[in-house]
This record gives sequence, structure tokens and C-alpha cells, in this order.
Amino acid sequence: MTVTSDKGSSVGRSGSPVDERIPLRRLAPLAVQHVLAMIAAPISTVFLTATALHLTPARTASLLSTVLVLCGLGALLQSLGRYGFGARLPFVMLPGGAAAALFLQIAQDHGPAVASGSVLLAGCLLLAVLPLYARVVRLFPPLVMGVTVLLIGIAMVRVAAQLVTGPQGHPGRSAVVLAAITIGATFAAFVLLRGVWRQTAVLLGMVTGTLVAAATGLREFTPAEGSGWALPSPFPYGTPQFDLLAALPLLIFSLTTLAEITGQTVLNSETVGRDPRPAQDVPRVARADAAVSLLGGVFGTSLMVTSSENVGLTKLTGVRSRYVTAAAGVLLLAAGLLAPLPRLLAGIPAPVVGGSGLVVYAMIAVMGADMLHRAELRDNAQAMVAALALAVGLAPVVAPGLYGAFPGWVGTVLGSGVVAGTLTAVLLHAVLRLAGRVSREPRLRTPDREPRLSSHS
Repeated sequence: MTVTSDKGSSVGRSGSPVDERIPLRRLAPLAVQHVLAMIAAPISTVFLTATALHLTPARTASLLSTVLVLCGLGALLQSLGRYGFGARLPFVMLPGGAAAALFLQIAQDHGPAVASGSVLLAGCLLLAVLPLYARVVRLFPPLVMGVTVLLIGIAMVRVAAQLVTGPQGHPGRSAVVLAAITIGATFAAFVLLRGVWRQTAVLLGMVTGTLVAAATGLREFTPAEGSGWALPSPFPYGTPQFDLLAALPLLIFSLTTLAEITGQTVLNSETVGRDPRPAQDVPRVARADAAVSLLGGVFGTSLMVTSSENVGLTKLTGVRSRYVTAAAGVLLLAAGLLAPLPRLLAGIPAPVVGGSGLVVYAMIAVMGADMLHRAELRDNAQAMVAALALAVGLAPVVAPGLYGAFPGWVGTVLGSGVVAGTLTAVLLHAVLRLAGRVSREPRLRTPDREPRLSSHS
């Protein structure tokens, strides 16, 4: 791991470490470290999406190329900041695991064209509500966010398990073995490694599972065909279709991201030694998220979200310059456009992807539980809100036909456990506030600890 000093650097005009200009010979290895710390998230998300939607290897490679390019553009936009987009902080951008979960749910229920249209609607909604940021963010305290993220994690564990079992739910022995090997390798990497290498545990688990599959013949490893540049293809699922009811899960999620963005922006500002300015910086971060997400809707991905995944790496290296993550964005652009990498990775077997998905989405559920822990559930009133919201949200997960006798729009809204649970939590929490039963709103922020595995709400 590269640890740096201040020698040979040039501090920006502001005199702040975040504006430090670093010589290329030091900038390159630092940027590579940041790419390694976040690369597992886009790879695992793309392959979960491709397997769930039964995409061909060539389409999978194209989707991975698209996501890497968008991650690169997002990192550049957030790090450099122009015209009100990006907070000029060392952020990276990723396909949100929770957002991808909702995208898949919409795609499986209504078709991928509707899912792409939903992403476009969600990006537009996020841009539209930014002038009302202070009011909207109050609707999503840790109690509501915890319920939402926990329900997303639970729902997606089920989806990841189906990648192992197959559509019929009867997996062969080899599929279960490969998934178990992938999970075991991920856990071993997380326990045995340190620093940036620990953050690549999911990626190393996928590599191990793929190598075992290829070496033993349990599954074939067949990279996608082609060579040269891998240019993203617009509208890969056809013309986007717009359905407000079908889009509701992503619309609600786009609003909840404002609460998480607030915490991440405050945390990152404190990490780089800049005074937190949520009123100024959060809308800039969210505006960049929305802009890149709109591109994602055009090119077939889900919402893209800014992540504090690399804050721990910033602490470890002691380098707080935003130009490091900007350089990481350039590397991601190159990785996305150079065809060999996406096409090679497109051959990863489905059980390996499913095993990684079980880890990633179970971590999302744990993140939701952690948020609920910060919601002061010792207060019986808040505990009741959480219990009822989880009951409403889990009901359609454990009983998919629960609303079958109702009109179609009822099933579309309440049949999504995430939507039903989140709406219940928002409404009941609002009732508590009106009744004066909520005395204090704990601030939602990412805990200042060593980075988790690559999972994002």
C-alpha cells in the first residue's frame, strides 16, 4: 500500500488539503488504490443484473463497460465540480446496490424498458426536489432509512439466492458448492487481509469462485467475443417506457438518498479537514448523482450514487486531495472503454455471481439494521413504527400473492415490500411528530469506522 507524505505536492489556491495538487508519479498509484477499493461494487452489481435479466455475454460486457464509464464520469464530476454539479470533495460514484435491487424488481415485474424509464423519472425527481432539500430530508430520519435499507437487503438476498438455485428453484450440487466457495473465499479475504485489499474481498471471492469453476469443470468460463473499444450502447432495452406506479420504488428511493448524501458529505468534509457545508454541498452532490443517473437510464443501468466507500482509504493514506479520486475516474473511464476487461469478466458463472450477491445484499440488510440501531428503538413509540413498517414491508416478500385479489395498482404499490414499508414508516413517523412523541431526530451519517464490504444503500 502506498503511504504518502507532503513532499513534492502543491497546495491549491484555497490552502486546503482537499485542493492539493499531487505529482503524477505519486498520483497514479494512489488512484489505482481507490479503483481497487471500489471496483467490486460495479462488477458484482452488473453481473447480478445481467444474470437476473438473462443477458448474453456480449450484452453483459457492454453493460459493465457502461457502468465503469459512468463511475469514472461521476468521480470526475464530484471531485472537480463544475456549474453547480459536484461538491469538489474526494468522492467516487457507484451503482447503488439498493437502487440496483429496485431496478431489477421493476424490470422483472414490468420489463427492463419500464425500469429504464423509472430511472429517468427518478433522476428528474431528484433534480426537481433539490430546492426543497431541507424539507424533504426530514421525512427520512434513521428510523425510516433503516426500514427501507433493511427491506431492500432482505428482498435482494432472495434474488441473489435465485441466481444460485436457477429459475426453477432446484439447483444442482455444483451450483451450491460454487456459491459456498465464493462466500468462503470472500470471508477469508475479509478476515485475513488489511487496508485496501480488505475492501476488495468481494472481488477476490468472485475471482476465486471463477478459477475453481474453470479448473474443476463445475461451470464453464466463457468470455464475450469481440475486440477493440467497448462503446456503451444507448437504450439497450428499447425505448424507455414511463409508468409512475411501477417507478414508485425508485422514486421513493431517490428521495431517501438525500438523507444518506447528507451524512456522507458531512463525513467526507470532516475527513479532508474542510468545514461541513451541507446546505451548499449536498445539493451539488445530489445534482451530480441525478445527472449521471439520467445517463444511466439512457444506457440501461440503475441509479448511480455517490459513495463514501473510499473515505477509509483517504484516512489510511493521509492524502486528502480530490485530484486523487479525479485520477481514479480517468482510470475507470479507460477500463470501461477498453474492451478486453469487460468482455473477460462477462464469463463469470451465475452461481459465483449469486454467492457474491448473497454477501453484498446481506450486508445491505445489516446496514439497515445499523441505521435502526441509531433510531433509539428503546422508545416504544419508535419501536412500534419500525415493527409495523417491517410487518407491512415483509408481508409481500413472504406471501407474494397477498394482494392478488385487489386491483392491479394496489399490487404494484403495496406488492413492493420496499415501497409499502417505507410509506408506512414515513406516515407513522409523521403521526408521531404531530403527536409530539418524537423528541429528538438523531443525525444520519455514515459511522466513522473501517470500510465495510462493497455494498451501498
